[in-house]
Amino acid sequence: MRIAALEDEASHLELIRHTMEVMGHECHGFGEARTLLRDLHRQTYDLLILDWNLPDIEGPRVVRWIRDDLHSSLPILFVTHRQSEEDMVEGLAAGADDLMVKPIRLGELQARVGALLRRSYPAQHLNQLVFRGYCFDPSTRTLRIDGKLVELSRREYELALMLFQNLGRLLSREHLREAIWGVGMESPSRSLDTHVSRLRLKLQLSPANGFMLSAVYGLGYRLEPVDNGRLAPFSGSADTAQ
Repeated sequence: MRIAALEDEASHLELIRHTMEVMGHECHGFGEARTLLRDLHRQTYDLLILDWNLPDIEGPRVVRWIRDDLHSSLPILFVTHRQSEEDMVEGLAAGADDLMVKPIRLGELQARVGALLRRSYPAQHLNQLVFRGYCFDPSTRTLRIDGKLVELSRREYELALMLFQNLGRLLSREHLREAIWGVGMESPSRSLDTHVSRLRLKLQLSPANGFMLSAVYGLGYRLEPVDNGRLAPFSGSADTAQ
């Protein structure tokens, strides 16, 4: 998963970053709220960990901006020295999903992040995922459409799975590139667009087949369910087989 951490104390930021990487996530660190907020205009993340007392903007204001201005449901975890009941109420009322008190205990941080991700992205923690006629089996890394096996390269499969696991959600180009090629890995020019075009054809992603894969100019891609030619609301969970 792609995680953002907003923390002005370098040692705490490095501890959070290291803990997330140990858990298998990619973590991007920010020392100022304004830098993060600028980034969120063009990038997407799966979770935000942030401190309360920041040098430029207090944590609750950051959270309210994400909820009210971006209209984002990004899972948010406060990691802060604040521990009074009033502070906890204020942080949660601003729109945060959870709050833990410093000093950072690695086991607790891992547990809270893991729980938040499981609640927020249940489709990514299942043995088999079924989206209408599209059936993903992560154990064998295969995809079947209406029972028929679709031949996909490793990266095509990973991209298809990520898009379906995030139905209805805009994913930035950098988010997708990191997930498929890895952090620090250079993908060939236009490679992401080429993979997306191939998936449209191989997976028959069209309104007639119940899904629409759209490019959002300058940002990234969004896969959405379609019913009777209209975009359909999506609850965030898939039909499942454990």
